[in-house]
Amino acid sequence: MHHYSFAHFVITVAYQFLPNWLCRTMTISLSILLLLYLFCTQSKTVGILDADVYGPLVPKLMNRKGNPELTDSSRLLPLVNFGIPCMSMGFLVEDVAPPIVWRGLMVMSAIEKLLRQVDWGLLDYLVIDMPPGTGDDQLSITQNVPIAGAVIVSTPQDIALLDARRGAEMFRKVNVPVLGIVQNMSVFQCPKCNHQTHIFESDGARSLVDTLGVQLLGDIPLHLNIREMSDSGQPLVSSPVSPEAEAYRKVATAVVQHLEELSN
Repeated sequence: MHHYSFAHFVITVAYQFLPNWLCRTMTISLSILLLLYLFCTQSKTVGILDADVYGPLVPKLMNRKGNPELTDSSRLLPLVNFGIPCMSMGFLVEDVAPPIVWRGLMVMSAIEKLLRQVDWGLLDYLVIDMPPGTGDDQLSITQNVPIAGAVIVSTPQDIALLDARRGAEMFRKVNVPVLGIVQNMSVFQCPKCNHQTHIFESDGARSLVDTLGVQLLGDIPLHLNIREMSDSGQPLVSSPVSPEAEAYRKVATAVVQHLEELSN
């Protein structure tokens, strides 16, 4: 039996009817901000695992390149930036390599390797960023490690919320607590006139929160700064006074508080 040196595993997963790169960027941004919040304000040791085998984005968003080194026991050493150890399939394949085309068993094997054959050291939290779905990827994670909780990220429109509900119900079936829902891209504010437009409907996630009986962890706006900083590999907390960074901090605070409530 494998023993893990973690106090908490936390999953973040996005259900958004949008282009894949945008969904993943927003979700990993949330993951990284949660990590930095824990690392900077609570002196916690934290790491991030990018569990999207087909479309790994942590190397881009964490602004790291290169292959992991091996320990004397042939375990992978995570790459570190901003004080955060991170691991991704993107570190194990070339940037210009052909797309990964694997069947389910191969994907499950890769995820298990990222979980079991990485020398994370002593961590208080490992945040696992996952693609949407209720299949082999998600089940492989939940069946291999004790997950402290899952954060569901969804845009407010009905078609995204349908999948978000399925995801929440899947985690419940495998006895993973749903920490709550984050309403992503909740509003667009015009940078010139400050007029607010709810492009993807308004307050859609709030109705799902009531249905599932979970918390609404917060709202993340649709903002140019989020996209620009994600593309440049800079966490939003590097401009801490911005309203969008404050929105992420509120979500991170709610996640941490809920984890503490569950552990007590």
